[in-house]
Amino acid sequence: MPYQAINLADKQKLIDRHWSPKNIATMNDYLFKLAKIEGDFIWHDHPETDETFIVLDGEVRIDFRDGAITLKAGEMFVMPKGVEHKPFAEQEAQILLIEPKGTLNTGNAGGDRTAPEDDWI
Repeated sequence: MPYQAINLADKQKLIDRHWSPKNIATMNDYLFKLAKIEGDFIWHDHPETDETFIVLDGEVRIDFRDGAITLKAGEMFVMPKGVEHKPFAEQEAQILLIEPKGTLNTGNAGGDRTAPEDDWI
């Protein structure tokens, strides 16, 4: 098997829609997903799992029912399972998400913003 690095900047250039995470790697039962985000997402939670947000570029605010956290490029946050949240980016931001296979980006909320899990770049 040839060894090859994954260039995050090159992969980000392939993303043409906000709020549509794309798989770039798998590790055991976890997926690494890149996304471009801008504006509001939807309120949702993941009752069965934590998820990790890593901001690669820009600034992301994650709203909670009782507060918020703002992440800048180079910062990460592990969202505890079951915590309702709503990501927001005033201007386009680029993020890396790490979550178990089978985790929907909209959690139990569903809807038209639910991204397919098998979307690889």
